[in-house]
Amino acid sequence: MANRIPGIFLAASLGAVLTPTQAVTLSGQVDADGQPLAQVVITAEPKGSNSAAKPKTKPKPLALDQKGREFLPHVLAVQTGTPVFFPNSDDIKHHVYSFSPAKRFEIKLYSGTPAKPILFDRPGVVVLGCNIHDWMLGFVFVTDSEYVTQTDSEGHWTLDLPPGDYRLSLWHPDAVDGAVGMANLPVPATSPLHYTLTLKTHRPSGKPPYSLQMQEYDGF
Repeated sequence: MANRIPGIFLAASLGAVLTPTQAVTLSGQVDADGQPLAQVVITAEPKGSNSAAKPKTKPKPLALDQKGREFLPHVLAVQTGTPVFFPNSDDIKHHVYSFSPAKRFEIKLYSGTPAKPILFDRPGVVVLGCNIHDWMLGFVFVTDSEYVTQTDSEGHWTLDLPPGDYRLSLWHPDAVDGAVGMANLPVPATSPLHYTLTLKTHRPSGKPPYSLQMQEYDGF
């Protein structure tokens, strides 16, 4: 039987026969308006004493690039405590900043890759901008959970979870209210889950204006 939460589409499938400590590969797909949706953040948080705790590991450094006068990827999901480099792969300068409570920072006008990464040490959504190119928009989703992944270009995702009870949440910047829903999920599950996602009417892409995409740009 399908479970439904307003605002999400999620198709998930699980193996049927497991030992108490054997990890389960949870897989699914997210779409909106009948189309696959990429870069959706899926987070599973263990609940109660029955959930198997994953040993804490030190997050490895990641990178969020600037190329073609946009942030790539548009959305980056990281665990709390992850250092993130902001390389500039363009032949023009960028000025990255965020005023978000989860991480306020600024990397002033620069080329190449700064020597030091930015440490994302608090959970929350960090909205990125460029002080030179107003259209540039990116997001860093910071979570305390070590069970986090994102959908690919076809909306597919997978998570390996030990058996137990989890709170499953999905987030995308274009979803209504950002957080697109939450479900209580027993792992292993006995049936696929299906949800439907609703997007905002106005959705900034973070990409350069069309007129600039069609010509060389000689600015900073």
